[in-house]
Formats: sequence, C-alpha cells, structure tokens
Amino acid sequence: MQTAHARVRIWLCALVLLLLMPLQGFAESLTIGLIPSEDPRTMSTEYKPLVDYLSNALGMEVRSFVATDYNGVIEALRSKKLDVAMLGPFSYVLAAAVADVEAFGIPATGKAGVSYHAVIIARKDHGFKTLADLKGRNFAFVDPSSTSGHLFPKAALVKLGYDPDAFFGRVLFSGGHDASALSVQNGKVDAAAVADALLEAAYARGVVNREEIQVLWTSEPIPTVPYAMRKDLPEDLRRRVRAAFFAIHDLPIGSHATIVRVDPIDDSAYDGVRETAKVLKLDLKKLK
Repeated sequence: MQTAHARVRIWLCALVLLLLMPLQGFAESLTIGLIPSEDPRTMSTEYKPLVDYLSNALGMEVRSFVATDYNGVIEALRSKKLDVAMLGPFSYVLAAAVADVEAFGIPATGKAGVSYHAVIIARKDHGFKTLADLKGRNFAFVDPSSTSGHLFPKAALVKLGYDPDAFFGRVLFSGGHDASALSVQNGKVDAAAVADALLEAAYARGVVNREEIQVLWTSEPIPTVPYAMRKDLPEDLRRRVRAAFFAIHDLPIGSHATIVRVDPIDDSAYDGVRETAKVLKLDLKKLK
C-alpha cells in the first residue's frame, strides 16, 4: 500500500509534468492585422484563406483584425493587441518608428510580383492630360499613412514644384483604394491616387469601369506590402510564423488574386520609402 508520503510525491510529480507540457492543450492564439486598403468587409472575406491556412500551419487559432484606418493597425501593434500584420510600405515604416516590429516577408501576388506602382487617375471624359491640369481640382488620397494612396503621389507633386497643400481645390481621404477609384468614376472628385494592383482588382470585381478611367501618372516601382511581427513574441513562435509564411504556395486570396509565394525581406528594403518621406519633411514618430 502507498503511504501518504508516497502519494504526495506522485501528485507533485504529476503537477510538475503538467506544468512542463507544451501549450497545445491551452487556448494559444495569434491575431493578424490587415490595413483597410479596400472595404474592411471585403478584406475580411478575401483574406480568410490566409487566416485559415495559418491556423492549420501553426496548429492554433488565428484571428484577423481590420481597423477602420491604417493607423488603427499601427496603434494595435504598439499596444500589443496584434502579433502579426500586413502593412503598406509606408504604414510599416511608421509602425517600425513607434512600435517594436520588424518586416520578415513580402508576398509575390500573381502578375504584380514583389513590387507595385502608385497611379493618379481621372475620368477619360474630363479632358485631363497631365498633372498640371489638376490645379484647383478636387482630389482624393486614400489615407495619410498610405504609400501609393498618399506618400508617393504627394512627393511626386513636390518634386515637380507643386505645393500639395495649395495645388488642389478640395482634398479628401477616402479610406480605401476602391473608394477613391469609385469617387473618380462617380464625379465626387476629379482625380485620385491609388495602387495599380488594387485598381485592377476594382476593375475585376466590377466596382469601377475600366473604360471610364485614365492614368495620368505612374510612380517608380514600390516594394509591396510587408508582413511584419512584434519582436517581443517568443522566439519559437516567431520561427514558426516565418516558416508558415515561407511555405505558402499559390494561395488564392479572394477571386482575383493569388499569393504565389512569400519571400524573406528585412527592414532595409523600405529605406526608399523613408527617403520619400523626407521629401515631404515628415517626422515619422510624430505621425502616430
């Protein structure tokens, strides 16, 4: 028969083993943030395959979060409410300036590869030929933290000798690339800055009619959206997250895009974005 002392030893051993067990049986989860480059409902639906893939690859619950604006994702990273995020190039630069995050991967999506362009668009029937024709006209940017929907087009105007704050008649921030393109088509604004890949997606979904839109200006190539994660996550989890993303192969996102693969990348890839911000004399740490 076991003595009381022996039974206590058995219970203590069992307790130690329980404490040393991996966390698989506990509610471990990961939250990924998505900048609202399109309508948030569209983003949640189209990126569900990525969320489901990560959940299976990591063996844990993965939740998505789409903020109402770009800075909402940056703030959620800073307050540690997000673990991983898909950011725009400029919103990543802002996040890296105020939060302890680092870029680790860059997706190649179909024809776009690992870069894209900012474009300025207008209606074909309005007769605009160059950016100079937009003086005094109404214009839509996407979001103050948008790379292609604000930073690069605004810097281009400065380089051409125009004062972006005085050049246009009325300026608004639409909140999404699809919303900006639709504002041009509907005549709410005369022109807008958007990402070429997201403009193509709006055409493909029938949100905007290609035949009614013309491109007045195209930027130099911009490194595409980075995946970033908090540096203070457990190293084992960081390793598993990287491995899961780098194993992606031909993952459909919505009905009009596919993540062909995810390539490794580091913070220095976005130094060109930082240089563009300097053209506008932006203090990154004061922007958020």
